[in-house]
Amino acid sequence: MTNKAVAEFIGTFWLVLGGCGSAVLAAGFPDVGIGLLGVSLAFGLTVVTMAYSIGHISGCHLNPAVTIGLWAGGRFDGKDIPVYVIAQVLGAIAAAYTLYVIASGQPGYVLEPNGLAINGVGDHSPGGYSLVSGIVTEVVMTLFFLLVIMGSTHSSAPAGFAPLAIGLSLTLIHLISIPVTNTSVNPARSTGPALIVGGLALHQLWIFWLAPIVGAVLGGRLYRSLSPEVALKPDIEGKS
Repeated sequence: MTNKAVAEFIGTFWLVLGGCGSAVLAAGFPDVGIGLLGVSLAFGLTVVTMAYSIGHISGCHLNPAVTIGLWAGGRFDGKDIPVYVIAQVLGAIAAAYTLYVIASGQPGYVLEPNGLAINGVGDHSPGGYSLVSGIVTEVVMTLFFLLVIMGSTHSSAPAGFAPLAIGLSLTLIHLISIPVTNTSVNPARSTGPALIVGGLALHQLWIFWLAPIVGAVLGGRLYRSLSPEVALKPDIEGKS
C-alpha cells in the first residue's frame, strides 16, 4: 500500500501542476497563449501520461471522487479509500504550493481572483454561472467520467487504450465545463489551490467535494447495473 500511496501522490501532483499550471502560466501568455483548448488538453495529458506510468502500481485514480466511484462500482476495496484520498489531497496541495512559488516569481503576479486556477461558482465562475449550474455540471461531468473509466478498463474493452479514452474524456469535460466552474470533477484538484487562495475559494470548496463524489457514486452504480458481470481489470492498464 505504501507504493500505491506514493504513486497516487506523485500522479495527483502531476495532474494539478500540469493542468492548473497550464491555466496559470500558459493560458494567456503573453497575448496568444494556449487558451481553453490548451488547458483542457493539458489536463487530459496529465492523466494519459500518469496512467501509462503508474497505472500498474496504483490504478492511477488521482482523484478522491474516482476512488469512491470505483468502490461504488465494485472495483475498489473500501478499506483502502482513506489512504488513497489522503495521498491524492497531499499531492494536490504540494503541487499547488509549487505552482504558487513558480507563478509568484513573475513581476506583477496577483494571487486573486484566480491566480491558481481555483474552482468556483457565482463571482468565482469564469462565466458567472450560478450555484445550481455549478453543482449540476460537476455531478453530470463526474458521472460520465466514471462511466468512461469503468467501461474502458473492463476486461472486454480493447487492451491498452484505457489511458487514452480516460485522458480524452477529461479533455472533453474541461472543454464543456471550464466556463461554468473552471472544471473540478476532482476534490483534490480543487483543494490544493483553494487552501492557498483562501476566502471565497475556500468557502465554496464543499461544492467541489460533494458534487463530484455524488456524480462518481452515481456513475459507478450505473455502470455496475449496466455491466454486472465480474470480469474486471484490476487497474487502469489491465495488468494483473
